[in-house]
This record gives sequence, structure tokens and C-alpha cells, in this order.
Amino acid sequence: MVLADNVGKKFGHHEVLKGVDLSVAKGDVTCLLGPSGSGKSTLLRCINHLERIDSGRLYVDGDLVGYRQEGRILHELDDRYIARQRTKIGMVFQRFNLFPHMTALENVMEAPRRVLKEPATEARRRATALLEQVGLADKAHHFPAQLSGGQQQRVAIARALAMKPELMLFDEPTSALDPELVGEVLKVMRELAASGMTMVVVTHEMGFAREAADQVVFLDNGVIVEQGTPSEVLGNPQHERTQSFLSRVL
Repeated sequence: MVLADNVGKKFGHHEVLKGVDLSVAKGDVTCLLGPSGSGKSTLLRCINHLERIDSGRLYVDGDLVGYRQEGRILHELDDRYIARQRTKIGMVFQRFNLFPHMTALENVMEAPRRVLKEPATEARRRATALLEQVGLADKAHHFPAQLSGGQQQRVAIARALAMKPELMLFDEPTSALDPELVGEVLKVMRELAASGMTMVVVTHEMGFAREAADQVVFLDNGVIVEQGTPSEVLGNPQHERTQSFLSRVL
């Protein structure tokens, strides 16, 4: 579902990603771990072309993301085609980014109506079902300001799912939450993983990575230091840098 081939990314003279190779199989959950500044969130944002890569290739479901290739030359796609590619990819951010003037139900309905041109009755039916799926059926008519942080993040997950994505990206989805609200979001993510959704998750939640991930990838300083199953990377890390990181966060 995701293939990163020698992906490089710079911000000015700072090289954030240094030739990253990564493969994510359809239906698998991959957790990206690493210290702040290691390149995890940048890699995630490159997958849906929120950041342009400077070298290498990125594919989602076999399609080159953000570019068309002629010979060995890449040409960036126009915004409309990139937007069409992104409809396959749902993304949940650290901050919930809900429309404050819309109810939870309206937030979930908005993109299907505007982008997919779904009839209002169908968009409402699916939005209602998705809010029930994330445990918020009774909050459908509440505005974001009336919801807790955990509830807002669950609405954000439902909103991403409303576009019927084939891939879900999560950028530290619990980092902005009070500790007692983290569990309710992780529960929804575990259920989503169990349903067979392909997921790439930037997280510091080691319990989630251990339980839900098929693959754990540890990045540091823009390179993949170690990757494997949760039992391999979390239970028996081989690289000294991985061992040092895990000794501090576990």
C-alpha cells in the first residue's frame, strides 16, 4: 500500500530524511517511533504530499504520489490531481482541526458532500454510522467546544473515515490529550486496526505499538535505524540507539 524508495527531504540546508526505504503492506499497521526531530512526522506528511520530497519516489497503492514521471524526470501534478490522490488517504493530526461552527455530525458530513458530491441524506446516514462507530452517537449535535479533547479527536477520526480512505495516517494523535483521555482514542484506533485498515502511525504510545502494530520502525536523524515486528524492535532491540531511546520511554 505504501512504498518509499530512497526518499529524501530537506528544509533549507537541513536534511530531515536521508534516503528512507519503507514498505507497508495492505491491511498492516506500521508504527513510526523516534525522538523529536527524527523525521517521523515529515515522512508521514510526505506520504500524502503535504510535504514535497526532494529525492526518491513515494507510492501509495501503486501510484506515484504528487508527481508523474517522464523518463527519469519528475513533474509535479496539478493541485486538482493531487487532491484526487489524497481522497484515498485519511489523516489525523495532533490537533483536531474541527470546524468550530459545525456540529460533530456536520464536521463528518462536510468532505463527502463537497468533495465526493454525496447526497445529503447519504452523507448524513454514513456520518451518523461513523459517529456511532467511534462511540459518539449521542454527541452528534454537539459543537467542538462542547466536547472533550478525546471526543474531538474521535470526531476527527470519523471525519477522515468518511472519505472512505484506503490508508489512514496518524500523526501523534494522542499527544495533545490529557492522559485520562488517551485510552478512548487508542481504543478506536485498535478497533480500526483490527478491521483491516492500513495504518501508518507516528506515536509514543508503546503499548499501542506493541499490541496493534505489524511493523515497528525506529527513526533517528532522518534514517531508519531499526525495523521489524514489535517483539523484535520493542522486546529485543539490536541497535544501541534504539536501546537508549526505549530505555527512556518505556
